Amino acid sequence: MTAIADLALIGNCTIGALIDPRGNIVWSCFPRFDGDPTFCSLLREDDQLGIFSVEIADFARAEQNYLENTAILVTRLHDQHGGCIEITDFAPRFGQYGRMFRPMTLVRRLKRLGGSPRLTLRVRPVFGYGTGHPDITWGSHHIRYVMPDLTLRLTTNASITAVLGETPFFLEDSVTLILGPDETVPQGAEEVGRRFLDETTQYWREWVRFLGIPYEWQAAVIRAAITLKLNAYDDTGAIVAAMTTSLPEAAGSGRNWDYRFCWLRDGYFVVNALNRVGATRSMERYLSYIINIAADANGKPLQPVYRIDGRADLEERIEPALPGYRGMGPVRIGNQAYKQVQHDVYGSAILAATHIFFDQRLTRRGDEGLFRRLEPLGELAAHNFDQPDAGIWELRGSARVHTFSSVMCWAGCDRLARIAAHLGLDDRVDYWRGHADRMHRVILARAWNTSRNAFVSTFDGDAMDASLLLLAELGFLDAADPHFVTTVAAVEQDLLHGDYIFRYVEEDDFGEPQNAFLVCTFWYINALAAIGRRDEARALFEKLLASRNRHGLLAEHIDPESGELWGNFVQTYSMVGLINSAIRLSMRWDQAF
Repeated sequence: MTAIADLALIGNCTIGALIDPRGNIVWSCFPRFDGDPTFCSLLREDDQLGIFSVEIADFARAEQNYLENTAILVTRLHDQHGGCIEITDFAPRFGQYGRMFRPMTLVRRLKRLGGSPRLTLRVRPVFGYGTGHPDITWGSHHIRYVMPDLTLRLTTNASITAVLGETPFFLEDSVTLILGPDETVPQGAEEVGRRFLDETTQYWREWVRFLGIPYEWQAAVIRAAITLKLNAYDDTGAIVAAMTTSLPEAAGSGRNWDYRFCWLRDGYFVVNALNRVGATRSMERYLSYIINIAADANGKPLQPVYRIDGRADLEERIEPALPGYRGMGPVRIGNQAYKQVQHDVYGSAILAATHIFFDQRLTRRGDEGLFRRLEPLGELAAHNFDQPDAGIWELRGSARVHTFSSVMCWAGCDRLARIAAHLGLDDRVDYWRGHADRMHRVILARAWNTSRNAFVSTFDGDAMDASLLLLAELGFLDAADPHFVTTVAAVEQDLLHGDYIFRYVEEDDFGEPQNAFLVCTFWYINALAAIGRRDEARALFEKLLASRNRHGLLAEHIDPESGELWGNFVQTYSMVGLINSAIRLSMRWDQAF
């Protein structure tokens, strides 16, 4: 049975795929991240359908790694007789004819490295979330998988008979399989696959070459940056929270959500991370996406989450044909959180857009017209900052005035004042600074708990939640402020379990949380560094790096006892946390030599 911790991600910002340690594609949606999972054996116990597998007879062992500084995965399968094959998996991405070539295509190149390996190829796409099987037609060098809304074509120099019949064959030299749109491949599969591999390798290494990375933990930051890039949908600029749906937060918890959408809150954190490593093009694309979302809202309340095409409807349903990861259903499609009231989204949108006004690297710069389009979001923030909502953790059964939501609303108004000053709009500076100062005073009075000597998760409450660790990073408090220092101590007292910070420990709709939400521990690391406990922060950061899977990737949650990864994968929040902490903690380049 596939474990989350065993998976690797490939993609090209149009589609993505998860591959297990034996080189089997166990998850991939077509024609885009939030599409129908054509390969979905990750959510099936039997693994017999929805899989694209390469099986070596008399299997002995496997090795797997990314090509350095790329999103290209190499798997080596050994048999018991000295035979070995190498599988190179990738989705093509490179510049061509003055634009980015990123087709809805997966390429698999199989090469014999030694011995007489005997292989079986199983290409078993499905549709309708595991309920339907495509009609199949074929020609001399291709197989067509015809589904109601999509036809995929597998072009290959392997025996079509062997693929259709799943009959074993000896790999004499090499075989290429190109799965993509129902279009004729103009050259032989081998030649096309080789060219695509060379061009895609060059693209990724050039992209990495221009990243701004810290001196320490370079490989970890590079892998995290590539992963964030893979979760960005180029066509619209949206950034998904993860590639998957319904990987549970903990065993049998029922906390199974669809994360193949764009949360405005997550997007703000991703934009900050991309800015810090200099990946400005992805950042610009996301900023265009969020500005279009705000324009479409036209002064009406924003949703916390949208589809990657910007559409608002994410009606949630359960797909009974898929039993779920390790049989732990339900499998949910869509996300009912889109109907929730989450007031922090106004601050998230404004904070993300703030980059456009101040970052001189960007092609498009903010002007008064854009500022005026952001002001209605500020009005909503000022009006709602002290009103109940579902909060950052999207509680489904209750609504309270959450401190984080209030602080994000304050941050939105604060940034509007700063933007107005930058643009020389003195009257708007006074207006938005007045709102921000008023909100700041209210939050100080209502969110501070004297008996706990700390800020707490809700107005007039007494419980802690991990988002309070962001008060200094958002600029609401100075890191040296004793109020922040004692709040960090209170979070430690209530939420630190072993080496990990829980997001909260109160019972919610599904009982008490069982596993730690990984990004919260990165927030804790940053807070420790900010208040002068740098050695502790570095030691804990090293422990978190050791929690990554063999490929340097993180899921959403982790079991604090066993270290097993849980939740949707790869989680952008977690990879953002890694980047931010590494940059904060690393020694400077000029100190290293």
